[in-house]
Amino acid sequence: MCIRDSFRFVKNLSRSASRRCPLPPPGEVRKETDAVVFSTIIFLLRFLPITLALYYLAPPKLKNTVLFLCSLVFYCWGEVRFFPVMLALILINYLCGLGLERFDRNRTARLVLLLIALAGSLGMLFYFKYANFVLSSLNALFGTSFAAIPGISVLPLGISFYTFQTLSYSIDVYRRDVKAERNIIDFGAYVVMFPQLIAGPIVKYRDVSDQLHVYKHRYNLKQIEEGMTLFTFGLAKKVLLADAVGALWTDIIGVADSPSTTFVGLANASTPLVWLGIIAYSLQLYFDFSGYSLMGIGMGKMLGFDFPANFNYPYISASITEFWRRWHMTLSGWFREYVYIPLGGNRKGLKRQILNLFIVELLTGIWHGANWNFICWGLYYFVLLALEKLFLLPYLKKGRVWPHLYTLFLVVVGWAMFVGNDAGVEFGLLFQKLFIPSGGVSPLYFLRNYGVLLAVSVVCCTPLIEKLWDVLRKNVVTRCAAILTLLVVSTAYVVGSTNSPFLYFNF
Repeated sequence: MCIRDSFRFVKNLSRSASRRCPLPPPGEVRKETDAVVFSTIIFLLRFLPITLALYYLAPPKLKNTVLFLCSLVFYCWGEVRFFPVMLALILINYLCGLGLERFDRNRTARLVLLLIALAGSLGMLFYFKYANFVLSSLNALFGTSFAAIPGISVLPLGISFYTFQTLSYSIDVYRRDVKAERNIIDFGAYVVMFPQLIAGPIVKYRDVSDQLHVYKHRYNLKQIEEGMTLFTFGLAKKVLLADAVGALWTDIIGVADSPSTTFVGLANASTPLVWLGIIAYSLQLYFDFSGYSLMGIGMGKMLGFDFPANFNYPYISASITEFWRRWHMTLSGWFREYVYIPLGGNRKGLKRQILNLFIVELLTGIWHGANWNFICWGLYYFVLLALEKLFLLPYLKKGRVWPHLYTLFLVVVGWAMFVGNDAGVEFGLLFQKLFIPSGGVSPLYFLRNYGVLLAVSVVCCTPLIEKLWDVLRKNVVTRCAAILTLLVVSTAYVVGSTNSPFLYFNF
């Protein structure tokens, strides 16, 4: 049996589901032009400057109100019909939080209120993100004919992120780790705060609760400068690196929005070219997601909030365990705190630890998308992490170069699984091309055209750029010149581009 056949189950599920219960293709859940995303002209030259001006000019007591209202405008720009969904989640968790404090000594009432809050957040997430996937899977597995639920082909903007924030808030209030927020405007500002709404980082209430209640002197010029610097670096990551290196992947794979009029197509690509393409996709995904996160952290700084870091050079990791400590750190931290540790973590023996790890990685895969390839991706990492826990980690710690190569190889293979449902990608064919040598279009042409960009991208995956910046930032002239140049070039690139897709937009 070839590799292509080994993935036939996943492929057949998707095909059968589409016949019985037609659903929008993954990746077409939402058109990005429907929303004000960070790397668009309307955001850079209109929304952000206006919002910052209103925020800075507002009286101290009204800053949270301005932030809340502007964030709602940002949210509603993408899809105003989901405005009630956002308000419902805010109200449910706000009222349940107050109730948890009101009935502090009544265990039954507290448990009921917690379950209501959890059901509200998880129920919304399940309904919009997974309901049609479950129906289509049932159709494929059992031959049923459930029709797709109309009206949920488009995901509410950032629902996977802000539902996790409301979940953490209600759980923390239940645990008495934080006090319930009594001002609904302040709570609403926390939930819908636009810098982290689309792509995180996932911010716990306790991370920003103190800052929410500092009305005077919430920010200073140094914070604003730091925020602008982080935002500029994030924007450059997104438009100068992610979009540019992503063009290599789209030229190879042949998606509809490929910048090339003559793309190769997966079926025509040689094995070396497919490997080059999936490496390009791996770089694109990192710069895309980390760039957006960095922009969000930078804007948070400009508003007077310190958001947690979301990435720490994950591609320099020497194990899969280390990789998940460096990649999307707020998500892995969330699962560790609210799922892994409550299940027992590593405190109840190795067998229980492996089971807990299985649950976490399965949920991680499911969180990333309602599709079988994401579930396979999560279980793939479970196997790798379990093997490291069982016996591999001691050997990896002794190595110097090979652990890094081992990690990079497995991560890139994982991203091939991750992208396996995108337009132009056939799951089984992709893996067949990767692991069974085949002829086709050579990678030499693409290496000549993209070689310098790939080399720069690889360097930017390491701390070398940060060390260089540490030298440049010591002089105010070089610091300002570097940031201004980078901002102008990045903005010019946005002006000149017709499309700047965000890969994590549908989560």
